[in-house]
Amino acid sequence: MSVVSRFAVVLLMLGLGACAIQSSQPGVSLPRSGSWVLLPLVNYSQAPQASERAEQILYSVLARQGLTPAPYPRASSEELPLLDDGERLQQALQWARQRGASYAISGSVEEWQYKSGLDGEPAIGITLKVIEPASGQILWTASSARAGWSRESLAGAGQRVLEALVEELPLDPPLE
Repeated sequence: MSVVSRFAVVLLMLGLGACAIQSSQPGVSLPRSGSWVLLPLVNYSQAPQASERAEQILYSVLARQGLTPAPYPRASSEELPLLDDGERLQQALQWARQRGASYAISGSVEEWQYKSGLDGEPAIGITLKVIEPASGQILWTASSARAGWSRESLAGAGQRVLEALVEELPLDPPLE
């Protein structure tokens, strides 16, 4: 490989790395075999229902890691949905306690939008956390943000962010 080719590869890697930011907290090893639930994500973004979209993607990403958490049930068509995400999260945490769940996955969506401008790149920011429902203690937390390419969808960029976050989950090794 020529010097110019190597230089181009290094520049490309630096450019790709500059589009994403991630931080996580090392946590205890979490067993895949525990009783897991998926609680609602809080929507801090300006996009309506961004948290619901992210939850759906998160569920499939978790399934690929061998986790199939019980999702918090949606309000029935006769019930009015709670508009206060904080209250909805507290009710979901109470539901997890009643269910006897060992671990609950929740978090928030900070950004879920296309940037304005000619290219209109997707911009995603998500925080995940694992909570012990019985005590309310946060066992693990991580955040990631990413600006995608101009032709990338929000769902595609969101999936990449969620995959990166879930890969950081301190899960015990899968059973063979």
